[in-house]
Amino acid sequence: MSTSNSMSTMIAGHPVSKGVASGEILISETPISFLGGIDPNTGEIVEKNHPKKGVSIAGRVFLFPHGKGSTVGSYIIYSLKKNGVAPCAMINLTSETIVAVGAIISDIPLVDRLKEDPFTVFHDGDLVEVDGTRGHVTWK
Repeated sequence: MSTSNSMSTMIAGHPVSKGVASGEILISETPISFLGGIDPNTGEIVEKNHPKKGVSIAGRVFLFPHGKGSTVGSYIIYSLKKNGVAPCAMINLTSETIVAVGAIISDIPLVDRLKEDPFTVFHDGDLVEVDGTRGHVTWK
């Protein structure tokens, strides 16, 4: 359920990886494999036939349903962070182990199971704050 005041709107969710980060949201309505789907050196989506192919997740709040594919994806998320091209935060419908572990070892805030469907609330380019410690997303 969202709450609103003159400053911002908030949607509660479930905290997965601690920390707070703000940025421009990038939405992928399809799941993504970090292994082979994201270039760990540039942060660019390279997965064949992905609707956002060619777009970089670097420095953005990356909203996607969940990850898919190899457990090596956790290490790819860590490589993105080490290379300075990781998302500043992530939002999932439901995080699976690969993305959760990747976010935790990389200190990337991650929230899932929002009380409202984030795909109907947010649009590419919205500025949001992800609080992975308390488990909510706010925006103005």
